Amino acid sequence: MREFSSLEVKVVNRDLERAMKVLKKKIQNDGLFRRLKLKKSYEKPSECRRRKRRESERRQRIARLKRSRYSRY
Repeated sequence: MREFSSLEVKVVNRDLERAMKVLKKKIQNDGLFRRLKLKKSYEKPSECRRRKRRESERRQRIARLKRSRYSRY
């Protein structure tokens, strides 16, 4: 089971706009927006498998690119 951690953003010098920007970036990096979008409507099991396969292929492609980029040196 996944453990959920809270996101904290400190407001410095009453700069609320900056704090909101930082919070939005943290939420985006955490993947919360993506999960909320997926839960908004029903996803057929076949669509779920297809999406997971695409996400897996994308992660593998990125890992391959990183390995090839840094293995040259």
